[in-house]
Amino acid sequence: MSRVAFPRKTAHASRDSLKALRSFSLRMTIKKLTVLALADTMLASERNLDSLIAACGRVFGAPPPWASEVCAALIERTGENFYYFSRHEIAGILLQLLSHDNADDDDGDDEAPEPMELPPVRRYCIDPPIRPPRDAWLAALALPELRTVGDLAAWLDEPVGALEWFADQWRLAGDKESRLQHYHYRWVPKRSGGLRLIEIPKERLRSIQQKILRQILDPLPPHPAAHGFRRGHSCLTHATLHAGRHVVIRMDLKDFFPSVQLSRIHALFEKLGYPDKVAGALARVCVNRAPHGVFRDTHDGASVTWAERQALKSPHLPQGSPCSPALANLCAYRLDVRLEALAQAMGASYSRYADDLAFSGDRDFARAAERFHIQVAAIALEEGFRINTRKTRLMREGTRQQVTGVVVNAHPNIARDEYDRLKATLTNCVRHGPATQNRDSHPDFRAYLAGRISYVKMVNASRAVKLQRLLATVAWA
Repeated sequence: MSRVAFPRKTAHASRDSLKALRSFSLRMTIKKLTVLALADTMLASERNLDSLIAACGRVFGAPPPWASEVCAALIERTGENFYYFSRHEIAGILLQLLSHDNADDDDGDDEAPEPMELPPVRRYCIDPPIRPPRDAWLAALALPELRTVGDLAAWLDEPVGALEWFADQWRLAGDKESRLQHYHYRWVPKRSGGLRLIEIPKERLRSIQQKILRQILDPLPPHPAAHGFRRGHSCLTHATLHAGRHVVIRMDLKDFFPSVQLSRIHALFEKLGYPDKVAGALARVCVNRAPHGVFRDTHDGASVTWAERQALKSPHLPQGSPCSPALANLCAYRLDVRLEALAQAMGASYSRYADDLAFSGDRDFARAAERFHIQVAAIALEEGFRINTRKTRLMREGTRQQVTGVVVNAHPNIARDEYDRLKATLTNCVRHGPATQNRDSHPDFRAYLAGRISYVKMVNASRAVKLQRLLATVAWA
């Protein structure tokens, strides 16, 4: 059998092409890093032609020949919004301008122009970028001025190294009880089945998060439709909006806190006017990644789905942090805006209590209610949330209409069966003693019953009078 001889020229050509591709990729990487250094210096300079040309001179040692033309084009492209652009956006514009400038010098060949050779970087800028003036609404909030990570650390009364430690969510140990962890973990069962992870920050981190909550997040107003985690609002104010309607639709957001990821928190703090590095540090202090050891207590993961595991393993809002409720409300602002607009277009009312969505309306809304939940699910998905379809309830007249445990058929009221059970418990406490009724071994059964009665009083004060009288006659040991 004769041997087939492959032309050696083909192998040499392949190697040459690979070398050329690697060389081109290396040049483009160096060019991108160079324009990033140039963007940093420009953003720390005044927005005028002379200052930007001088910035080119500081970066390269002397202004290159193209500096005047490129800087003028950059000013024209960005306009008055120059300081609102990020370093990566400015670098992208510079790459386009430099490539275009290089293409103009081309002799008409069809091949793509070679990347312009830029001078080597002589100096890097370490000054922070000039921040644009705050909008009127933002200036009225009087939030703390934090221009650098050092300013943030001083404001929190923590060393910079300690702040970096708390903000470094990638340094994880496998054991959930490790001293290196910033959180304590506990699994609690959900009413609908499955488990919920409670992530409680340790004392030092908790004090940091509380300061962020009080001085940065609390002044920010959430959407008026949000009734959870707000002063002056409660599950009762949420339910009252839907009392006496022909139809009520109740929906539930699945994994509400874990759905809010690090990127959204980072973007929120940037929207408040904080520089990228400060916003990143604030965001990382407020999120958490559950370590692998946490999932060993979930009975081999039978009660935690794969999607839930992935959300908890990625940087997310921990349920148990003081910042999480306020951040969740703020990150759901666009969702609330869109759902309220949808409800108004159909003549309905909308409100949200944490992850509980409620819509209600009269006869016109009732006729379209069967298809309404599909539109809500689509909007929620576009905004980064998911609807738990198993919990969706369509409640018409003639059936019990219940929102966050409050019956709203005619007016807000406590459910009759719930009231009867509590009344029977109190009656048996009077007749047989409280020890016979404490079947769940509450450590302070008296306080537990008083709390249940206070809830009834909040919803319907007149029905709580008899319960209070029964509690007063119980003989406590």
